[in-house]
Amino acid sequence: MAKIQVSKVFDEIFGNCVKITNGIVEVMVTVDFGPRVIHCSVCGKENMFYQDKDKTSLGEVQECYGGDIIRLYGGHRVWISPEEMPRCYYPDNIPVSYKEIENGAVFTAPVEKINYIQKSLTITMAEDAPVIMVDNNVKNCGVWDIELAVWSITQMDKGGIEIVPQTKRETGYLHNRSFVLWPYSVMNDERIYWGKDFITLKQNENADGPFKVGLNNENGWGAYFNKGQVFLKFFEPEIDGEFYPDNGCCYETYTNEKMLEAECLSQFVILKPGEDVSLGEEWEVYEEKEVPNGKDENEIKKIMEKYVEID
Repeated sequence: MAKIQVSKVFDEIFGNCVKITNGIVEVMVTVDFGPRVIHCSVCGKENMFYQDKDKTSLGEVQECYGGDIIRLYGGHRVWISPEEMPRCYYPDNIPVSYKEIENGAVFTAPVEKINYIQKSLTITMAEDAPVIMVDNNVKNCGVWDIELAVWSITQMDKGGIEIVPQTKRETGYLHNRSFVLWPYSVMNDERIYWGKDFITLKQNENADGPFKVGLNNENGWGAYFNKGQVFLKFFEPEIDGEFYPDNGCCYETYTNEKMLEAECLSQFVILKPGEDVSLGEEWEVYEEKEVPNGKDENEIKKIMEKYVEID
């Protein structure tokens, strides 16, 4: 079996980072800010994650946070829902702590001023498989109750296609799916295909404007094909979850001219002082030469059956 290696590395753009690998897949996590997972791939292959090397601003300067501003950076991050300004736009621009654990590491940001919450990422790997376990954690470090949902956002690099399964649960005369759209989303956008068994969303750097959709993804996975690889994101949705954000969304996806986001959400919880809540995910990354065209559902099923059970 391969031994999990955790090592300090220096990135010319993002500074001090920690690399975790099992010899099959590898990730890189920032420690000068964040934490952000800014690299994820099969070992020796191109990065599947989007990187904002210009470190552009995400939102406006926040006087309540000392005039600082949150940066895009890219990669994977822990956020909180609902998306409110300025609460979830806290600038994560200062160093984070980390400690090695069995098969990985825990990355912990400082307690956020004013918000009094603390975010952390625990990343571990299987020893002999292309499997990465990610625990997205939020802790209430204040003296009053806080209501929130954990929101994990993974930004994929441009040029790929995402596959999301349709919910197929039989509910008789009752509905079994819900879709949520944002004001800028157009349902006949050429990037999205609404299929019988799958929804596909293409990242197009020449597209005009963003697109976002949320849904009750009861199958608990999404996949992104790009750069001769496929990235799979698994999670455990609560069937008939009553308290998911955005009218019942456990999964959301967003794209613009730069990247595509695969987002998971927990249900809303009320955290008492000292309590925390986690959203667990499993990432799998494989080399994959076949890329579905996005509209041939038989082709999509044939490819995806390599990695997931298809009803």
